Amino acid sequence: MTVPGAETAAMAGLLAELVRIPSAGGSPAETEIQERLAAWMRAEGLEVDDWPIPVEELTAEAGFPGMEVPRTRARGLVGRLPGTGGGPSLMLNCHVDVVPPGDPDAWTDDPYSGRLDGDLLYGRGACDMKGGLVAALFALLALRAVPLRGDLLIACVPGEEDGGLGSYALLKRGWRADACVIPEPTGLDVVPANAGALTFRLRIRGRAAHAARREGGVSAVEKFLPVFTALRHLERRRNTDVDPLMKRWDLPYAIEIGTVHAGDWSSTVPGDLVAEGRIGVALGEPEEAARRALERTVANVCASDDWLSRHPVQVEWWGGRFAAGRLPEHDNDLLDRLTRAHTGVTGEAPAVWGAPYGSDLRLLTGIGGIPTVQYGPGDISRMHAPDECVSLTEVATAAQTLAALAQAHCRTA
Repeated sequence: MTVPGAETAAMAGLLAELVRIPSAGGSPAETEIQERLAAWMRAEGLEVDDWPIPVEELTAEAGFPGMEVPRTRARGLVGRLPGTGGGPSLMLNCHVDVVPPGDPDAWTDDPYSGRLDGDLLYGRGACDMKGGLVAALFALLALRAVPLRGDLLIACVPGEEDGGLGSYALLKRGWRADACVIPEPTGLDVVPANAGALTFRLRIRGRAAHAARREGGVSAVEKFLPVFTALRHLERRRNTDVDPLMKRWDLPYAIEIGTVHAGDWSSTVPGDLVAEGRIGVALGEPEEAARRALERTVANVCASDDWLSRHPVQVEWWGGRFAAGRLPEHDNDLLDRLTRAHTGVTGEAPAVWGAPYGSDLRLLTGIGGIPTVQYGPGDISRMHAPDECVSLTEVATAAQTLAALAQAHCRTA
């Protein structure tokens, strides 16, 4: 597959159109983009499975991976380029949801502008991961005239950012493949493993009093401070000896408090505090072990404080559950083929590392039993940030690599 100027322009046009659909998780546009992609697939001659996800039914299941934004409806979507038979199948799994843009004043333009400036296309979701989605779509287009023996699938999934609803629903519907690539932004490196992340909530009780007589109260903010310090110490301990795939990162398994809400009046000693955060789950670590580590740390703080020993901090687990995930070590064929495909396109071997954040890789390798790696265009430092953007050159390179991988994996007839 070569990418002439007309192809690059077509990629840029489709990517800009998709970025302009503000498909934040849980919004109506999260369904709108699925409808647009289903129409595009049908127009390009693909077999299409487009179905309403039974959200209420799936969220009630014990194995559901969690959801942090309210949804009453969502759509699953799979496009299929059928093979001639007798070859392994390959899935390209792409999430269509994006995180909210945050403060619009932090952006140079409209967060959903789809603005093109030289080689870079800007907008929320351009990097994470609509650039990878477009690369997958164009890889599939390039192979319509190639008689592959195995099926080539493209799965467009919602809800990845807040737990994995789309991929969970995909697997529940029965879709499987012999291998899978998620075109998440990796800077065109190969990522066969992800750390996990669990969301927690801490509830701290104090005793309210008038601020002028604060000695008669107990500040929940003050009682939170040693808990926060203890979590920082726990984070340091959990990052002292890490898997070789994660040594690229100074802090592969971060613990962070993302929100803190305390009190209800400026002249009152705050009688309660609620803090929410996330704890990274190490490669090979069960989710429950990470939970216990945090709960023990909080319990130790409470035991050392007279007030907290009588009014212990409550720890709640809610939201998305991102277990750590990894390509099984015996499934090296996918890793080797992808490395060779990238090297053949670029002339250079890609780096191989583990990611410090969660993704649907853990669902596909775990529940689905599908060997899965991540490979796609985009710099992860641009993800979830103002002026998010992606290089069109990287999008085109990813498309070429994915097409080459599909030919090698699915085999030509």
